[in-house]
Amino acid sequence: MSSEPARDMEARVLWLLVAVLACGFSRLAGEYVGLSANQCAVPAEDRVDCGYPEITSEQCNNRGCCFDSSIPRVPWCFTPLRETECNF
Repeated sequence: MSSEPARDMEARVLWLLVAVLACGFSRLAGEYVGLSANQCAVPAEDRVDCGYPEITSEQCNNRGCCFDSSIPRVPWCFTPLRETECNF
């Protein structure tokens, strides 16, 4: 009886673990994947603060948040809308 299938499965699991860890570490390092325009189309009155005073757009984006400083007296760094995906 061969242990070849078991070794193949172990190798696949190991590579999957490496890929997941690499993604997590790149996120911790501040690499940011942009949000869609739809996710950041939050009306001013519905914005939920996601930052802190004096946060820069880069710092805000690195937190996974949207940044828009065009409207005074509302949060400039705010939580994005969640995109919903419909699969039929």
